Amino acid sequence: MDFQGNIVLKENYSFLVSDADGAARGGEKGLYDRDTRFLARYAWDLGEGFQTLLLHTPRPDTLHERRGRLRGHGQEVGVERELSLAAGKLSDVVTVENTSMERQELTLRLELGADFADLFEVRGWFAHAREAPTRQVTADAVTYRHRADDGVEQRVEVRFSWGPQRFEGETAVFEAQLQPGERLRIEVETILHNPVGSERPGPAYDAWRASFAELLGRSGTPALRQAVDDLRSLLLFTAEGPVLAAGIPWFVAAFGRDALLAAHLLLPDRRDVAEGTLRYFARLQARSNDPFRAAQPGKIPHEMRFGELARTGEVPHAPYYGTVDATALFVMLLGALEDSGADTLVEELAPAWKAALDWMTGPGDPDGDGFLEFVATTPHSGTGLSVQSWKDSGDSMAHADGTLATGAIAVCEVQGYAFAAYRAAAGFHRRLGDGDEADRWLERAERLKERFHAAFWLEDLGTYALALDGAKRPLAVKSSDAGQLLWTGIVPERVAGRLVTTLFDEDSFSGWGFRTLGARERRYNPVSYHNGSVWPHDTALIAAGLERYGFHEEARRVARAMLELADSQPDRRLPELVAGYPRRQEPPVPYPVACRPQAWDAAAAVYLSRLLDG
Repeated sequence: MDFQGNIVLKENYSFLVSDADGAARGGEKGLYDRDTRFLARYAWDLGEGFQTLLLHTPRPDTLHERRGRLRGHGQEVGVERELSLAAGKLSDVVTVENTSMERQELTLRLELGADFADLFEVRGWFAHAREAPTRQVTADAVTYRHRADDGVEQRVEVRFSWGPQRFEGETAVFEAQLQPGERLRIEVETILHNPVGSERPGPAYDAWRASFAELLGRSGTPALRQAVDDLRSLLLFTAEGPVLAAGIPWFVAAFGRDALLAAHLLLPDRRDVAEGTLRYFARLQARSNDPFRAAQPGKIPHEMRFGELARTGEVPHAPYYGTVDATALFVMLLGALEDSGADTLVEELAPAWKAALDWMTGPGDPDGDGFLEFVATTPHSGTGLSVQSWKDSGDSMAHADGTLATGAIAVCEVQGYAFAAYRAAAGFHRRLGDGDEADRWLERAERLKERFHAAFWLEDLGTYALALDGAKRPLAVKSSDAGQLLWTGIVPERVAGRLVTTLFDEDSFSGWGFRTLGARERRYNPVSYHNGSVWPHDTALIAAGLERYGFHEEARRVARAMLELADSQPDRRLPELVAGYPRRQEPPVPYPVACRPQAWDAAAAVYLSRLLDG
């Protein structure tokens, strides 16, 4: 159940967003597959007098509900409902039982409606005029059909095991008379016919989901159990292997940064996720220039969508490449996978990682100063990103006086990713037997490390600048980004202790985790997206950096705080983010629209559990 009390069921690319009673009546609710909403309305009306007796969602793909119509001290009629979602199919079994001593007359209604709207439309991000779908009614089924602007034909069939007596508009009406003790079972099966995306789940997908239970072997705490359940539900089936969707429900898609970081946090437990993620994004790697999609040869995508607007080019997400860091994270993950002792993909993916490095040392560094940069721009038609690092809200890159940075921006943690990627490249070349090339990449990494420290270190604050703006002026503020530098290894040992001290001061550490922006900064706002909130995945990466530099007790302090945060939540999840208020006796103040579950937070819970277990 999400923060608004909605029920979300998800399997592969299919998901259902309903209210707490399992009903979808317009708004953003409905039944989706690959970014298209097939059914906008799906809601039972059982008639007057029913009260909810039990509502249970034991798994992310199942809803169990019981209702009863009461008279006096007893139940006249009981209704049990089992709603389950598979890839491309929603199964709904409604069982009505007369538990009284008298005959009961019942009228049940199932409200239906299809619109085949693109997810970008549903969420209000883009407007699109479309014709209403066609509708065909038979004795035991209703079929809606839609032909998209690119010619793709989609349809949804709603089949009934016990046919409705009539239709009132688009509402199926079921009428029954039940004798005492008699039961009626109505099975409704909704089949989504979506030719978009050729991959369909099979035995391998089922095996991936089942095998995630192995992650519970260490402790099986409530937070870890929830994280593992979430990781299973977030899986996407691809021909290359398992890839994690970024979040449920609106981010059931492959996001480069999110998937790569989540796969990294799951190493060495789930090498198959890293392998599938690397192969998948290698296939989508840009091969040409396309300004609309922010594509340049060698870049790894930010986001891949399958809806009508993406397919017809009205939005740039098929795929969209507006990210400055996913390409370096791709090379980083490949290096970490090799270090974990897995069968290497270095030879297989050599064209991809070489193209990635070419982008990093070419178009990714447009002025040739050695730093990866993006140009802060106005989003293209409201569909692109003006900030292309992980803090991608438009007000996240600001100077100490609160003015927003402009021009080509070099964000600090991205340079750390590049440093780690260059060191990984040295290892790849050494594995391929080219020692001279390996030495050149090591030399490039060390040059970057020196130039980075000289340009970004803020002696008076004891930390690194959030970024450099287009005029190479540092954004001299305390931020969590500087903590991620420990994870990448770019911080010189001589200043690591001072940086750690700054990270744990009262401005930066809330008691739950690290604030994205220090509490005394001009733009600090504890209930903001990136200007003072606490993000668990960000804090987990900092914990990994603390461990890397030998600050073991500090790393465990952070891990304990994060898992206590998860335990404080009703669903035992690490949310996308929480407010940056100081920790007190009560749970952390929630961020109103935090995504839950989210891949990198579930992966962070697994990593932090592993860290505490030693």
